[in-house]
Amino acid sequence: MTRVELQETEHDDVDGANQSVGSGNGRRPQTLVFAFFGGVIHGRDLPPIPTAVFLRLFGSLGVAPAAARATLARMTRRGLLERVRIGRAAHYRLSPVGDAIVRKAAQRVEAPAPFEHPDGQWTLLSYSMPETRRDLRHRMRAALTWAGFGGLRDGLWIAPGLVDVGEVFAEAGLTEAAGLADWFAAQPLPGVQVEDFIRRAWPVDRIREEHDRFIQKWWTWSDEEDPLAQLTLLGSDWLRVLQADPGLPARFLAPDWPAAQSTSVYRRCHQALLPAAERRLDVELGLATVD
Repeated sequence: MTRVELQETEHDDVDGANQSVGSGNGRRPQTLVFAFFGGVIHGRDLPPIPTAVFLRLFGSLGVAPAAARATLARMTRRGLLERVRIGRAAHYRLSPVGDAIVRKAAQRVEAPAPFEHPDGQWTLLSYSMPETRRDLRHRMRAALTWAGFGGLRDGLWIAPGLVDVGEVFAEAGLTEAAGLADWFAAQPLPGVQVEDFIRRAWPVDRIREEHDRFIQKWWTWSDEEDPLAQLTLLGSDWLRVLQADPGLPARFLAPDWPAAQSTSVYRRCHQALLPAAERRLDVELGLATVD
């Protein structure tokens, strides 16, 4: 999923739908919905999901029914979900836009090494913004940040790997920004201290904290808890890590940089939880019977 769609700003909040749940890690209902569809629906031919399933799942994650309903309604208005009435009950499925977001996110979520890029590849972007367009400047900076860019200097940004900047602007509704920016594939020349510009451009210590928090949380989990809820939380927490770390090259960071370990923990937990989570959902949808 795109970084822009996953970002829930304050003006999007409805009736407390942006409340954090769990252990204070800032899990948000919209991200939980995306994690649910990406974790247990993606790749399976399933019918639309009844509202009752979302209410039960969200309730087990500490989200009030009113907040859950507000989230579903807001995502439907934004064209991320489609509401289908079957009998007297409302059901939801991903819209084509929402499905595209989940499919795109899956490319990185399912990547064997989601924090690695071809060695030495960077994307450099510069822009010049009139002072009268401060609103555009703010939106542009937000889009670049969520696309993995870090600011080197005023008007000069850099991201690891090769980033399709035109697509980033298009997804953020910033097509006019493309005419104010230039971007290039870049490679540091001899003498450049890569370690230094990485720490100038990104909050490396906070990114490490995200990895460490994920590892501490998911190193172990209880088999007695609802596997569907656990898989949804796992996906939500993992998306948070992926959003925080654009794939900073570990060889320029501390020897014990935790990206590889957090990836291993995610893979192990996902493989352990997925079969039981799929089984639980199938039972709730009436596609399987309780053993």
